[in-house]
Amino acid sequence: MSNYNQRGIFLQLLRPSVVSPREIRVSMQFALKEEGYDPSTREATYSLLDSRTREAVSNDGGVTFTMKTTHDVDGDGDIDAQDKAVLIALAKAYSKIINP
Repeated sequence: MSNYNQRGIFLQLLRPSVVSPREIRVSMQFALKEEGYDPSTREATYSLLDSRTREAVSNDGGVTFTMKTTHDVDGDGDIDAQDKAVLIALAKAYSKIINP
């Protein structure tokens, strides 16, 4: 996250399970950064608020992904197929990065 945008998404490519070596799991953590000030040390402090984690899973090497739950990402106030499609597209794109 930068000084200009207080919201961010942290992506992590997780290891496949022993049972399914073609499995790809992408963990997505959505967070809001809050800046503060510690008067005793006179330093800026940072904390993550409203952190939510979602996971997209592919059992076919990244061709298709599924998600159990999602949340409103496009800001229209409802959780629908478009929200899920955006998160799955993000997971699919991130899984293609060779060296994240």
